[in-house]
Amino acid sequence: MNELYPLIEPYAAYLLDVDGGHRVYVEECGNPEGLPVVYLHGGPGSGCRSFHRRFFNPAKYRIILLDQRGAGRSLPAGSTENNSTPHLIGDLEAIRARLQIDHWLIYGGSWGSTLGLLYAQAHPERVTGMVLRGSFLARQRDLDWFIGDGVRRIYPERWAEFMAAMPAEASHDVIGALHGLLLGADELAQRRAAKAWTLWSEQIAQGSGFEASDLDKQQPAVMLQKARIELHYARNRYFIEEDQILRHCECLQHLPVILIHGRRDLVCPMEAAFCLKQALPQAEYWALPDSGHLPVGEEMIDALVRATDLMADRLG
Repeated sequence: MNELYPLIEPYAAYLLDVDGGHRVYVEECGNPEGLPVVYLHGGPGSGCRSFHRRFFNPAKYRIILLDQRGAGRSLPAGSTENNSTPHLIGDLEAIRARLQIDHWLIYGGSWGSTLGLLYAQAHPERVTGMVLRGSFLARQRDLDWFIGDGVRRIYPERWAEFMAAMPAEASHDVIGALHGLLLGADELAQRRAAKAWTLWSEQIAQGSGFEASDLDKQQPAVMLQKARIELHYARNRYFIEEDQILRHCECLQHLPVILIHGRRDLVCPMEAAFCLKQALPQAEYWALPDSGHLPVGEEMIDALVRATDLMADRLG
């Protein structure tokens, strides 16, 4: 059973000026002469964590982590202005050029898998391969599952609590109503909406291990920033066309791809990874029977570390 690699510290960390008034936090870890890999976090809006460095062999990989626009340590925090999927793809190219990397491995989970696929479709010549966890295809059906007539049937009590915190018009447009509260002028309403959204999101992501009291440890301002970016992207349908990812997979057929998905994932159901496997026949498809959405647990960690080790051997 594979375990996470020991915790390492970055050998470089900085804010990179990009267009639209944003500064993107970037850190480099591992072997400066190693195989370049870029870690794409989920959310949108969540940012990277120190344990994300530990999925990669630091002797073999040059590990690039970044906080996407408005997320984590990037500035301005929580900003949705000049913040869209094309902007994020442009930021990745700016980072790659700044670091003088010809091509790199894409590692993404959840929304990070979405961004990774879209980046690879825009710049296939810059990608050596992909490791994707908890694939999210950003289709209408994926939104409907998470915040429509889908997973709410599994957690009806939590959904009722969430809706009780929303205005009456939310029954017709949950995303629009929540987005309006988060960006409205009432600061108290902003924070209440952010907490309601986070309660719902964390319950679905963590499942039976979720404790609502854990949210008391989170800073309200950080919770609000993350929620604003998430709803900004959801309200704009992630700034892509319907089914765009699956319709443009022909340019990725030459790439080695490993798709890792927990069968108990209630945020991004297994069907998304299966559809990707059909669009990318060359991809390896690892269905984990006892894992959920998050990159935690022995089975999931074993698969993620095994995947990066395999890619290091194949591409190194």
